[in-house]
Amino acid sequence: MGNRQPDPPKVVKLKKGDRVRVLAGKDRGKEGEIMRVLPAAGKVIVDGVNVAKRHQRATRATMQGGIIDKDMPLPASAVAILCPTDGATRVGYRFEDSGSGRRKVRICKKCGGDL
Repeated sequence: MGNRQPDPPKVVKLKKGDRVRVLAGKDRGKEGEIMRVLPAAGKVIVDGVNVAKRHQRATRATMQGGIIDKDMPLPASAVAILCPTDGATRVGYRFEDSGSGRRKVRICKKCGGDL
């Protein structure tokens, strides 16, 4: 039973700092900025979205205990990146030749502009 290989990381086309809109779940329609990407789980943590109450014990790191609001992960498929011109869109790629070699650039699937 111990011979099972771990699942490879999921392909997540989102990055920390991207502006996204939630497409599914209790926070559908909300917008926020990605604070963290978890590619192994295929999830993202968006600022102010999917907030849960957690009981926190006072430790050396957090002197104050009590009930805190914690941003929980969302599936990466439940969010769409926001294009400045078109709104929610999907991510495509284009390769550009630069002085040091080829560069992979993320583009908007609707208008073709850079993200």
